[in-house]
Amino acid sequence: MPKKSVPATAARSSAINIGISAEDRQAIADGLSRLLADNYTLYLTTHNFHWNVTGPMFNSLHQMFMEQYTELWNAADPIAERIRALGHFAPGSYAQYGQLASLDDAPTTPPAALDMVRILVNGHEAVARTARSLLSIADEAQDEPTADLLTQRLAVHEQTAWMLRSLLAE
Repeated sequence: MPKKSVPATAARSSAINIGISAEDRQAIADGLSRLLADNYTLYLTTHNFHWNVTGPMFNSLHQMFMEQYTELWNAADPIAERIRALGHFAPGSYAQYGQLASLDDAPTTPPAALDMVRILVNGHEAVARTARSLLSIADEAQDEPTADLLTQRLAVHEQTAWMLRSLLAE
């Protein structure tokens, strides 16, 4: 049985044609790169705090931080893969994350337990702001997969910030 030949133009064509302009894909990928950098920075900080927390709340914070860093770790891949689906490379180095992230790196000396909680509240709120800043761009470009991803991330970060803030209430 002879093989069907593919038209030469189809065989050579690798242009992305998903209904989102190249300009919008670039803007969305840039925003998602910032979100990935924020997510990864917060992941690293949370994991650091999991390892180094001390004091009377050790068990509960150690466990809570593990749940949080695991969720952040699992969130990185869908963000990076969305960047790739839009036709761009995902950042993946500490240098890139340092340039793109809106939050500070983890402190080099572990803070007291409640200061860790405060830092993580601020981190989750910062990641939520980064996600929210991109939502209107994704909506205007009719990029529903990115809008859905951002909505999911917003829900996680806002809820986590609320739960952490509850630990600080007097």
